[in-house]
Amino acid sequence: MAAYTLFTNPMSRGQIARWALHEAGVAYDQVLVDWADKPAALLAANTMGKVPTVIHRSETGTRVVSECAAICAYLAESEPEAGLLPSDAELADYYRWMFFAAGPVEQAIVGRSMGWEVPKEREGMVGFGSLERVLDTLDNHFSDHAFVCGPRFTMADVYVGSQIDWGLNFGSIPPRESFVAYAERFQARAAYAAAKAIDNQLIQEAKQ
Repeated sequence: MAAYTLFTNPMSRGQIARWALHEAGVAYDQVLVDWADKPAALLAANTMGKVPTVIHRSETGTRVVSECAAICAYLAESEPEAGLLPSDAELADYYRWMFFAAGPVEQAIVGRSMGWEVPKEREGMVGFGSLERVLDTLDNHFSDHAFVCGPRFTMADVYVGSQIDWGLNFGSIPPRESFVAYAERFQARAAYAAAKAIDNQLIQEAKQ
């Protein structure tokens, strides 16, 4: 049994966790989750039954991690030899943009997809303001940054990149020049290609 177990479904945010596991360079077992029949082991680990959920069996005990941003951050910390942690100079950008993607970006995109519109005079009451402000903020950053923390890829790029990747693929994020260029950079990574190949194959098999 591998040290890590990934509970996932290929048509879910589990794709983010799989990419993070590949970037961390760790072996893992996967448990594919059927939405209508969730395994008891998943419900025991995460009573919400959400995927992805990662179980890590370490020398100091068994740990459960859910929420994609937390999974990414945890893997970077647990596998420091992968070189995905930020340096002291990169630390502020690393946390700022990972949490920006987990908060304002996710909220703004989900809100728009659900048809929820925040009245202009109430934008100050919500964490994201508006989708346009969120996108402009991301655009401004990636117009002069190759990756989240500058010229070097870190684990923050797995999470932030996944948000942009998903948005570009499904039309919830417009193909602005900075977003497309950023996506091309992280899509060229071997770990990204390996993880996506697994999920794409699982999706094709499910359609047969």
